[in-house]
Amino acid sequence: MIQIDLSGKSVLITGGTKGIGLASAMKLAKAGAATYLTYKWGSADLDEITADFKKEGAAKAPVFIQADVSIAEDTQMVMDTIKEKEDKLDIFVSNVGFAQSPKSLEDYKKRSLYKTLDYSTWPLVDYTQKAKKIFGSYPEKILAISSDGPDHFYQGYDYVAASKSLLEFLSKYMSVHLYNEGQGSTVNVIRFGTVKTESFNLIFGEEFFEFMAKEGIEESMFLTPAECADSVFAMCSGLMNAMNGQIINVDYGFPYQDNSMMRYIKSKM
Repeated sequence: MIQIDLSGKSVLITGGTKGIGLASAMKLAKAGAATYLTYKWGSADLDEITADFKKEGAAKAPVFIQADVSIAEDTQMVMDTIKEKEDKLDIFVSNVGFAQSPKSLEDYKKRSLYKTLDYSTWPLVDYTQKAKKIFGSYPEKILAISSDGPDHFYQGYDYVAASKSLLEFLSKYMSVHLYNEGQGSTVNVIRFGTVKTESFNLIFGEEFFEFMAKEGIEESMFLTPAECADSVFAMCSGLMNAMNGQIINVDYGFPYQDNSMMRYIKSKM
């Protein structure tokens, strides 16, 4: 195993107190990075998280910042808070995603779409711009968390798919703009396949996994937050410096398992 030392590096992860964000923060902190995690009020037990960091051997306890990623004033406050402790922000992981789950075309509302973009798309741009304004430079590594929603149909995933699709296109263009500015910053996106997290259950419910089990899809085909964190770590640690403007798919081949041909074959068995 390659030992990565991130001592002296600062990391900001939005929505960093749950699921993929929390697992990624833990991984980066264990390598020595100072982690700053945003959260919404009442969404996590901060004392418990701090204790877990210490138990796992993290070099530094995380710094929690209560903030709503859709509010510009909160974004400014987050950067000001980090500036009090750090000379620069080295790594930014845009992890927050939120969307309503429409059940029919009648549920399509312009306000709902805009709200989804406020939470799931625009923070990547807003936080990156604010980092440059506060620290004088962009983060070295900028990473957006996406899903395979833009390429597949999932019931109730309408707004998620739309927001993630725009997120991915903006990421590609941002990578070119930052490259042309010559600061050496990279912008990439990781698309995670099905991950059993609280946010996933809010959209699809626990019955999704029960249905998949009946269809013969083993639970080992689904990613865990810890496995997702390994990919985030690889992209942020310097192991993937040659990658810029890329959309990286990470899964265990679930899309190939869950398709009509597989269902047809199983029906004949």
